[in-house]
Amino acid sequence: MTPLAPPDHVLNTFGLTAHPPIEIGDSWHGGWRVGEVVLSLVPDHARAAWSAKVREHLYVDGLRIARPFRATDGRYVVSGWRADTYIAGSPEPRHDEVLSVADRLHAALSDVERPRFLVQPPAPPHTDVDVFTAADRAAWEDTPLRSARAAGMAEPTSVDGQASLEALRMLAKLRKPVEMQSQVVHGDLFGTVLFAGSAAPGITDIVPYWRPAVWASAVAVVDSLAWGGADEDLVNRWADQDEWPQMLLRATMFRLAVHALHPRSTGGALPGLLRVVELVRLLV
Repeated sequence: MTPLAPPDHVLNTFGLTAHPPIEIGDSWHGGWRVGEVVLSLVPDHARAAWSAKVREHLYVDGLRIARPFRATDGRYVVSGWRADTYIAGSPEPRHDEVLSVADRLHAALSDVERPRFLVQPPAPPHTDVDVFTAADRAAWEDTPLRSARAAGMAEPTSVDGQASLEALRMLAKLRKPVEMQSQVVHGDLFGTVLFAGSAAPGITDIVPYWRPAVWASAVAVVDSLAWGGADEDLVNRWADQDEWPQMLLRATMFRLAVHALHPRSTGGALPGLLRVVELVRLLV
């Protein structure tokens, strides 16, 4: 199904009427290129405006950052659409480079204040944002998925959904207390860092979580191992980071919880995750 194109009133409000919108695919979350600007539908207005405000003045050595393109009235988001300057590139399986980006990016984000929306619990009617919020908390709360149940989210009944819950509960028993400082992190680096030959890597968004920076790197490793074809030694190459086994454990629990809670999860995503479960189980 063709993604919804930006309507005329959105194009007019952003002053983007000189070029026709051209769909550019998954690297921009189904965005539409209009000249040197990309318009994208946003899942959450507050998060989109926050990301735009942070990226507007964020500078990271060796990283290209898509800057927000404000509407003619100064807004970052218009009728659910945001605009960003176009940067060339596409995701590539350059996993170690993605993790290097994570280190530099999170160092630059270390002083950013915790946005208020990250404190809010999931609330019906549940959106994708609520699912990811509940999944994130599942990896850290004493009883995994307690927040999801409190918000009225239904547990899966499918075979693969139940398998993900079983793996989640097994890993929860292997958790140990950790004392690490949380900060704003980009929790969805896998598949969102863009590469264009020898040019510096680029990012188009910051998907915010309030967790240790190492956790965000661990999520990228879990995703790379589960679905990106990364070699298992990727785990060892980055093992000098603080509390690495426990961060990998919680990152895997997070992805298992997403798989269990998300209504669009498919059975095909689970085998890769279960492979990571076995690697992490042996590591901790």
